[in-house]
Amino acid sequence: MKLNRVHHIAIIATDYERSKAFYLDVLGCTLLTEVYRAERDSWMGDLALNGEYLIELFSFPSPPPRPSHPEATGLRHLAFEVDSVADARAELVARGVPCEELRTDPHTGKAMMFFSDPDGLPLELYER
Repeated sequence: MKLNRVHHIAIIATDYERSKAFYLDVLGCTLLTEVYRAERDSWMGDLALNGEYLIELFSFPSPPPRPSHPEATGLRHLAFEVDSVADARAELVARGVPCEELRTDPHTGKAMMFFSDPDGLPLELYER
């Protein structure tokens, strides 16, 4: 088997509109398609970053909470590459998004830092 690339990341939100606004307005994704699936009482939006499809954003009625701290079992976090972590962090803070302090990856020497989406999903900014 030969894997070509990651196709998408699926995220379930407790408040679809709030999370959609965060990923579009704060992180700069664009909405490619959006559909309401009445049989599941669920919204599904396909989001892109820089024209490349990346995130499926879902809503479901009363989804159970999932441990999502960076050290919990399962998907650890979603990381986005940026030109300057310090500049991107300043933009997030200006928009009211709580952010951790800047770190340096001990293996690469690159700047990085963590923040969360509206449901507490850990997100990372990593310097190019």
